[in-house]
Amino acid sequence: MLLVLAGITALSLGRVTNERVPKAVLTSQQHFAEDGAIALRASIDESVTDLTRTAGLFNAGDPVSADSVLDKIGNVYQKWLGTAVVEIKSGKLLAARGENVPLTAIDRGKLGDENGLTPRLVRLQNGETRLLALAVLNWPGESQKLLVASSGLKVPGVSLGNSRAIAVIDQQGQVLSQDGIPELEQAKTQAKRKEITNSGKQLKALAATAAVKADEHPLKAKEPGSGGFPGVSGSLIGERYLDDRAIAGYATLAGAQAGESTAATGLGLRVVAMVGVTEDTTAVSKPVFGLLAAGALLAIGGLTVAVLIGTVQRPLIRLFLESRRLTRGDLTRQVTSPRYGEGARIGAALELLRRQLIGEPAEPPARRRTRLSARTLLVVCGVLLLAWCAPLMLLFNRAGDSVSVPKQIVRDQRERTDTLNDRVRRGLNEGHADLASVAALIGEQTEPAAMTKVLQRTMSEHPRYDSLYVLDAGGSVLARTGTEPHNPAGKGPSTKEPIRLLGDQGKEPVVVGTAEISGRKGAAVVGEFRIEFLNSLVTRPGLGVVRVVDAKSRVIAGNSGFLAFQDLPNNRLTSLVERVNKQSADAKGAKNAKGSKEDDLDPRAIRYSDGGTVQIAAAAPFDGGGAAKSLGWTVVSWQPASGLAIPEYNLQNRTVLAGLLGVTAATACLGWLYIIVVRPLRALVGQAEALADGDRRTVLYPRHHDEVGAVVRSFELIRQQLPVQQRKRDGKTSLAGRN
Repeated sequence: MLLVLAGITALSLGRVTNERVPKAVLTSQQHFAEDGAIALRASIDESVTDLTRTAGLFNAGDPVSADSVLDKIGNVYQKWLGTAVVEIKSGKLLAARGENVPLTAIDRGKLGDENGLTPRLVRLQNGETRLLALAVLNWPGESQKLLVASSGLKVPGVSLGNSRAIAVIDQQGQVLSQDGIPELEQAKTQAKRKEITNSGKQLKALAATAAVKADEHPLKAKEPGSGGFPGVSGSLIGERYLDDRAIAGYATLAGAQAGESTAATGLGLRVVAMVGVTEDTTAVSKPVFGLLAAGALLAIGGLTVAVLIGTVQRPLIRLFLESRRLTRGDLTRQVTSPRYGEGARIGAALELLRRQLIGEPAEPPARRRTRLSARTLLVVCGVLLLAWCAPLMLLFNRAGDSVSVPKQIVRDQRERTDTLNDRVRRGLNEGHADLASVAALIGEQTEPAAMTKVLQRTMSEHPRYDSLYVLDAGGSVLARTGTEPHNPAGKGPSTKEPIRLLGDQGKEPVVVGTAEISGRKGAAVVGEFRIEFLNSLVTRPGLGVVRVVDAKSRVIAGNSGFLAFQDLPNNRLTSLVERVNKQSADAKGAKNAKGSKEDDLDPRAIRYSDGGTVQIAAAAPFDGGGAAKSLGWTVVSWQPASGLAIPEYNLQNRTVLAGLLGVTAATACLGWLYIIVVRPLRALVGQAEALADGDRRTVLYPRHHDEVGAVVRSFELIRQQLPVQQRKRDGKTSLAGRN
């Protein structure tokens, strides 16, 4: 085992590596593409669900004109590029808003099929791609109408930074939509035009490769132990241009749970994110340390084996030879016994038994227990091996505070935190838009039973709510579904803030959205968001600990266990949150934060040392639009750099692993020796001394067929010979007396 461990040490610590692009950077790009795929899937599914639910709400009420339908949809949602209402039977266009919807791509005769209303992709003449979502408007006594909404395939809410590009591709690898690469017309110099052209070629080449790799089975495509993303994802290395190497991550659109299919997952789309990374040509580890460590282990291991052979095995062999000599009847010579330990005591017992066999009077010698026992020798050997293992686990190849964290990792932490921030903000804004759409369909004459039906349908289609209810101006609940409302009794709805945090003393934060109902004198639709919904929005691998904090830097939601309204764990994070909020509030600071060419000066991401551990952290405030902006929340994330696949930490981890393997090997080997050799040997000492003291009845059984077992068998033969020799001596004595 020690030889194998020495080989592993030499190969793992002594191998020559040149990771010009650390694995942590590749993994980060993979996570970035996964974030884009999740955002695109959620956006498409939300768009389809909103259109279907809105059509259902219209169908539940009185018939309205096509223009009224589109006007109300346009007032609530601004996500669609174009909307239209078409009479299904005749194909007549009844109303349209926004850009022209490609209605010719819809086969009205197949709308009644099983998948007739599923969303579909349409390629326009200018090369752009549009996603069409369909829903049916059906009122009694009127012909059926088709509600169509057209949207683009741009990945929403993904922060690209200054040098990243992202694209949506189909199953063949064709780029359907892209962002981050400027148009050639925007280039002012020839060098910039070459850079743009090269980026476009790189993106197309990587997209073609990603399309092939994305067709793998999710279980086969993932490395053992990896998880967090239910679809297929990975990373790619492209060509080098000037000083940068193109690195890309790719991911398929997958459901929230493994095997789950949605409207978006059936489109066969993939997301590819590409960034240029400067290669590190100095990240080379030298083999000297590994060879020295392996050599030291061989020396210590050889010394340990020599000690065990000289102090345990050879004395046992000598005792075996001496005991076998006695069993064969050679009793003339005195027993040669070891000088210390259990061997000395067994040898003394053998000598006493030899004298008993030849009939000499033998008084038991005074027995003294020696400290240099077999257990002591095993402890000494363990200390020798631990002297090799402990420095590897605790001292050598420590990364320390001066470890070099790649700049791209810090940038990705910042940009992914921005993406999560936008994801949370959009989720709340979408929730408020749902409340507004429900409020727009509740009129002055709507009965509570009808309100309850609408609320129940909304909650079943959107699990983001914990409770939905309608309040009148006096605070009375007219209709509700879900859990008991947290609104104070007798207090009317607050419409000044569309989304607000209700109270800050409870065990769980209560986030409330309010949408006023027109014509009902202060009545409003109120929805209480589930904290689990917010937690799910910020649960992403590769970001460490993520927290959503309020304007006072108190925790509201997170991706791991937390206490409601607790403070951030250290002052560095609190200062980071305060700084990014100050920069966001200041117009000049916000401009510098978003447009700075020096990423190291970006106040949204920091690298700091906390108790000897290097940490990277980033924060992003709610500085976008929508109803959630008034909350003043901030998303902050941090993680130890030691958890990243950085060369310095990889070497440290391999060194610690070698030390742990050494401890395991030493424990296994010495433990095996204790069980197989030392414990039976100590038991033999007691049996041999009892036999020498006159115990002739106890049968001696060998536990193992080895040197100790051979000595035990010899003692058993001597035990059987002692009565025979005694009877012979007694017979000779009686005969001499008669004579």
